Amino acid sequence: MEYVILAVVIAVIAIAAIAGLVVSGRRRQQLPPKSQAPVITAPKPTPQEPQVGEEAAPPTEEPRRTVEEVPLPEAPEAPAAPEAVEAVEVEAPEVAEAAPAVEVPEPTAGRLVRLRSRLSRSQNSIGKGLLSLLSREHLDEDTWEEIEDTLLTADVGVAPTQELVERLRTRVKVLGTRTPDELRVLLREELVELIGKDSDRTVRSVKHEEGPAVVLVVGVNGVGKTTTTGKLARVLVADGRRVVLGAADTFRAAAADQLQTWGERVGAHTVRGPEGGDPASIAFDAVKEGIAEGVDTVLIDTAGRLHTKTGLMDELGKVKRVVEKHGPVDEVLLVLDATTGQNGLIQARVFAEVVDITGIVLTKLDGTAKGGIVVAVQRELGVPVKLIGLGEGADDLAPFEPGAFVDALIGD
Repeated sequence: MEYVILAVVIAVIAIAAIAGLVVSGRRRQQLPPKSQAPVITAPKPTPQEPQVGEEAAPPTEEPRRTVEEVPLPEAPEAPAAPEAVEAVEVEAPEVAEAAPAVEVPEPTAGRLVRLRSRLSRSQNSIGKGLLSLLSREHLDEDTWEEIEDTLLTADVGVAPTQELVERLRTRVKVLGTRTPDELRVLLREELVELIGKDSDRTVRSVKHEEGPAVVLVVGVNGVGKTTTTGKLARVLVADGRRVVLGAADTFRAAAADQLQTWGERVGAHTVRGPEGGDPASIAFDAVKEGIAEGVDTVLIDTAGRLHTKTGLMDELGKVKRVVEKHGPVDEVLLVLDATTGQNGLIQARVFAEVVDITGIVLTKLDGTAKGGIVVAVQRELGVPVKLIGLGEGADDLAPFEPGAFVDALIGD
């Protein structure tokens, strides 16, 4: 029995040994022989550069090559000769713009007479209407009332109208004037008397011992104040004055540029400051510059004040006080739009309360303007009209002459 068990154990061991040898032999057959060259796999594509916000990929090993296996780069081809480029002439930029030519304004003597045709556009309101009424065969009460209405419609004003009608009635009755020529002479004399032929209408622009004459130009927005200042510079230059302009209107965009353009056209220097700057400071510097240059006149253009804004009107008074530290202000010219009629009188009252108005400039007196405003505004302020604007041209500002003005209104 013991021999049988021993035989079985030996048999099991033998079978296990034989199975192990078989498995080992199969593994040896699967392995490549040692002398065979290793297989080189194709290189993987080079990974792309990581983009913004991506993580960089780990480096990968690439197959290495020997020096003999690396091909040499081919020699680069010689670049082709560039084609001939046609030469283009390039103009050199100008270093500085040429200074604008200085204009020579026409003389002011008789300028209003030369502009008479423009002023005569307003004659239908007063001249022809009055002459037609006065030429009627019977001058009854109804006719005299029509004469009053004509004068009132022409913005002459109530009090001046009553005075004129009363004098006309008396003279017509006493003299018995009836012919058109006689009536025209009579009407002319009364209108000239009403406007005021003896008033001093000279713009004080002559240099004196304290320094240059200082002219302050004031007015509300939209009346043509800056343009009037520029035209006045032409008037003074035409009369032989040397002028400095002060651009104290710092509230309206491009006002200083506009005034400087006017000055350059006649060779007048313009003192200006930053937009929104202190107007009083600029006015002060303009007078200081005028004293240093020894000019005859300093013209100061102020901001277009709204007469309903008390603060702005107070600032206008400040400009005048600051300028007076150099010396007296010789002229304060109030610019009024003749087409505004009675509204211009309201503006005139307010400005007269802030600064002492010495003269009036009536602009836009051609076209729809009514000539009677000349009488009304003089009566309201007690100061004369010194200049009138009769158009958009550079030389359409003229010294006011009562005789020539009336002749234009009533015609020949």
